[in-house]
Amino acid sequence: MTLLLILPILIPFLAAIAALMAWRRRALQRAFGVAGSIGLLFAAVGLFESVRRHGIQSVQIGNWPAPFGITLVADLFSAVMVVVAGVVGAAVMFYSLGSIDPERESFGYHPLVQILLMGVCGAFLTGDIFNLYVWFEVLLMASFVLLALGGERAQMEGAIKYVTLNLMSSAFFLAAIGILYGVAGTLNMADLSRKLAGLPSPGLATTLAMLFLVAFGIKAAIFPLFFWLPASYHVPPVAVTALFSGLLTKVGVYALVRVFTLLFVQDIGYTHTLLLVVAGLTMVTGVLGAVAQMEFRRLLSFHIVSQIGYLLMGLGIFTPLALAGTVFFMVHVIFSKAALFLVSGVADRLAGTTDLKKLGGLYRAAPGLSILFLIPALSLAGLPPLSGFFAKLTLVQAGLGSARYPIVAVALGVSILTLFSMVKIWTEAFWKDPQASAERTGRGAVGAPPAQPLLYLPMLMLAILIVLLGLGAEPMMNIAMRAAEQLLDPSEYVRSVLGGEP
Repeated sequence: MTLLLILPILIPFLAAIAALMAWRRRALQRAFGVAGSIGLLFAAVGLFESVRRHGIQSVQIGNWPAPFGITLVADLFSAVMVVVAGVVGAAVMFYSLGSIDPERESFGYHPLVQILLMGVCGAFLTGDIFNLYVWFEVLLMASFVLLALGGERAQMEGAIKYVTLNLMSSAFFLAAIGILYGVAGTLNMADLSRKLAGLPSPGLATTLAMLFLVAFGIKAAIFPLFFWLPASYHVPPVAVTALFSGLLTKVGVYALVRVFTLLFVQDIGYTHTLLLVVAGLTMVTGVLGAVAQMEFRRLLSFHIVSQIGYLLMGLGIFTPLALAGTVFFMVHVIFSKAALFLVSGVADRLAGTTDLKKLGGLYRAAPGLSILFLIPALSLAGLPPLSGFFAKLTLVQAGLGSARYPIVAVALGVSILTLFSMVKIWTEAFWKDPQASAERTGRGAVGAPPAQPLLYLPMLMLAILIVLLGLGAEPMMNIAMRAAEQLLDPSEYVRSVLGGEP
């Protein structure tokens, strides 16, 4: 049990060290990268199965008892997130073998990806709010270097915007941790849950909640703190963007879900209503930005923002069904966004551009790619029987059941605009006559599809998972409901970490 909690952090760490030791041997770096990602996936599945069977797992590193030691803890929500991180990590690593140029590999691409995965898993599994900050910094360092790797002008501009805003977020986060420690005298999240519940002044907890909302809100790219994301996510190689879109912002959302279910539940009428308002604004501004774009990757980047709103919607409604919807939606959107970015990378290879005005004819040139685009695109829009339909249906049902009609209307309206923007990509990039596009832009037609199974295999794997999540929605929903119940009733979490009665 103890080893299962450590392995998702230890495996990518060891893979990164091994890849660093093979600095001048590109083939070995690739082998360590793939082995690390596959090992992480197996370890994540083992951890999930253990949590599913035996309940919440925790371990105190160095045998220092909680709340004094370093705690690792996995409930169903964090175990699901570690599995998703393993899937996306493996998919991106295989895609990288066929897409990342030798220069980036020679400057440490593979160890950096492993360090990023280690940071992601550490953030999902930590039971201590200060260690959450540490894992965020690990993420920030690895992601900044990955973003800037290559040294192109656009990359440097994007990387500077990215790191500046994230450093501001870290400053807010650190300040909030300092105040929190001054108020409660502990940073262990299970211990904080008990002590904040007994605060004589709930207003102080609400003030702290707002600080954490800003800190995590920047990392999660919520309204109005999202502007750094569309400015930076379209500049690195598509494998890096897929990794970022699938995992980085979701770590911010995970942190929001964790603190607003475990720690800051003293004034739900204010804090969670505010989250609901932010959710609606995030959905609307994100999708309007996407509708206005004519560049494939920038459009998808705005969609990341829009989908974050759906995740916050479940947290704001704050019922078991709504939180289950958030868990379900989280899995669906990570797979869908990663798959769509990988498709955009192949489209770029085929046509030499991601400008939708200059694209065209991909359906004829690469019918397989067209299908691999349609599956995540229609899932993102919420069409049955794909995973996005059941995720959105769950959130809408939760909204209707709680009489939160405005946010339900916003969610449905945004869904229609999402479908519109996906149809725009399909019409411009896949369906449009390539000859008309070539005459209008002065470019040649789309070339023959590259025979690179390593590019198609990850997209196929993610598309299959999206379909299976839709067809097997009931088992996934059962897991999501159990995860939501654990989030809403933290007594098992507290008991697992601190022992005894909560």
